Amino acid sequence: MSMEDAGRDPGSMGDLQRRARLATVVGLALLGAACSISSDPQSDLDPTNAAAFGEVDPAAQDRLTVDPPGKLDEAQAGDDLLIVGPDSLPGELVDRILGVKVDGRRGVAASELFSLGEFTLENRVFRLAAVDPAGFRRFAGHKSATFQAQWDRIAGGEIAVLDTAARRLPIDDDDNLLVGSGDQRRAIHVGAFSPGQVGTIDAVVNTAWGEELGLPADNALVISTGLVSPQAVRERIRAIDPDLSITALDIVEATGIEPGVVQNVSFVGTFADAVGSFSYTPIGGGRVAPDPAWVRSHIVTEAVPILGRVTCNRYLMPQLRAALAEIQSRGLADEINPGEYAGCYYPRFIAGSTTLSNHTFGLALDLNVPGNLRGTRGEIDRTVVAIFKRWGFAWGGDWSYTDPMHFELDRIVTPG
Repeated sequence: MSMEDAGRDPGSMGDLQRRARLATVVGLALLGAACSISSDPQSDLDPTNAAAFGEVDPAAQDRLTVDPPGKLDEAQAGDDLLIVGPDSLPGELVDRILGVKVDGRRGVAASELFSLGEFTLENRVFRLAAVDPAGFRRFAGHKSATFQAQWDRIAGGEIAVLDTAARRLPIDDDDNLLVGSGDQRRAIHVGAFSPGQVGTIDAVVNTAWGEELGLPADNALVISTGLVSPQAVRERIRAIDPDLSITALDIVEATGIEPGVVQNVSFVGTFADAVGSFSYTPIGGGRVAPDPAWVRSHIVTEAVPILGRVTCNRYLMPQLRAALAEIQSRGLADEINPGEYAGCYYPRFIAGSTTLSNHTFGLALDLNVPGNLRGTRGEIDRTVVAIFKRWGFAWGGDWSYTDPMHFELDRIVTPG
């Protein structure tokens, strides 16, 4: 298996520069949350200055914007519970949840509906929220809620990236982040590094971007239980609909994810076609247990050229078979060693994290492992790489921290 927890190359000059900029901006975010910063439009250190993050795309500025949130004028609320459905939460269900009582007291003191989905980059799965900045900011924690520039940037069509996730995201030199995959990939300008968000959310955009990316509308609900025990409220909600993912965010804050609780995943881009409705449960040891019905409908074991029998996502199989057949027909079969194949379907978190690997969905495979370790140029034949790319695969050797053994689905290609 590829050692995916290694992160970016610490010796990379680009990474050192990004870390320096990140430290500056995050420091300002924290400072801006605690006190008022005088705005100097000439200063690159002012988080409200667009020059600190580069130019805004005019097209996105015009089309993918929402009304600016203005100053925070509502009381901040605790983010106690996060409820996620496999699709949009029905209005009747939301009404029942908001009406929950515990010992005669209202169990929901404040709430906010929003859209929640996932996107994949460099074999990592990241959580993306599409929100109304004015309402959602109340639940993001004091430092984040009072970071005015962040919410103005989100409303203006940019993306805010959680500061702790920034080093794991391949933000380019123009401060753009690719979200989605294949033909549905979109570049969004990074407008702020956020000092905090709800639960395990890595990035936030506005609702206009949510529609553009195809996120399910209002499939997530964050709840503040006020003075009522979140655990008691969760049990009442679970009784209403036992299939909902209900996560206690105090546990998420401490551990990164709540063990044993069903998590629902809704993908943006090509992976949405290949994965469909996906839910899983963390089971310890860095592993996860996908819904057995999903495994039955998506994971298959079939024979392919060169490698023999492999277990992968059924959407991957036609492209994998076509790529390997072309490699074989061009006399390059000896460039792939079946004995050094490290697998495809392996439901797990990336080592040392609670970030899902694309191997969880059977949409990635590792070839010729010994000579193609992370952080190296790799020995794999570049014509083999080119053939895989032509058949819709992304190659880990192109990443900021290379993983040349790794190939993963990037776009759906139908063999002729």
